Amino acid sequence: MSTTLQIGPLTIELHHKAIKHLHLDVLPPDGKVRVSAPLAMSETAIRVAIIRRLPWIKQQQRNFIAQPRQSERELVSGESHHLWGQRYRLEVIERVGRHEVLIKGSRKLALFVNPGTTLDNRNLVMTEWYRAQLKQRVPALLALWEPILGTQLQHWGIKKMKTKWGTCNRETSRIWLNLELAKKPVTCLEYILVHELIHLLERHHNARFEALMNHHLPNWRESRALLKDLPLGHDTWKRDSH
Repeated sequence: MSTTLQIGPLTIELHHKAIKHLHLDVLPPDGKVRVSAPLAMSETAIRVAIIRRLPWIKQQQRNFIAQPRQSERELVSGESHHLWGQRYRLEVIERVGRHEVLIKGSRKLALFVNPGTTLDNRNLVMTEWYRAQLKQRVPALLALWEPILGTQLQHWGIKKMKTKWGTCNRETSRIWLNLELAKKPVTCLEYILVHELIHLLERHHNARFEALMNHHLPNWRESRALLKDLPLGHDTWKRDSH
């Protein structure tokens, strides 16, 4: 059940669920506030919990406003693109044949397309190339971390997500990773992957979850901070509350 709750100028999207504790999220890109509350929790108790966290909510909203954003990608020669945290200059080469993206030297990406290829189709070529980069990296990280954590995924996948770097479904042992992680340093991908794997052991972001993160990946906070400091993409959100 979804309703809205007004606290001063703040409009909150409220969901009542069969959960034990209240969960509060501030969502990009405009700082929308979403609250999930236990079914038996009164509106008064929900309001008190939100009011107590107003300073944190406002800070998160300020962070979203302040974070730099890329300009819209036009996929033309000379444009900057990123792979694993490194900046590359794009060179668009029109020729008859298969569409593909190749790394040329240390700082150039060559996008090969047929003459007259539309921007949408160029975007599709780039998207699938980024997806392939992730598919090459993730298996080795899983082979490393699953034995360490004692977890076993049934499935993992990659998709565009507007509000999450990753998600975990404990019931199906499935995780999804944000396609945009291919543009960030590999340490960020590793952090998100470990984060989601640990959710197989602990559902909530509680003391046990944090202790597991601290034990297995002591520098996870640095990786989280890096994700928050890097520019957001033009068309999708690239920051997660993790």
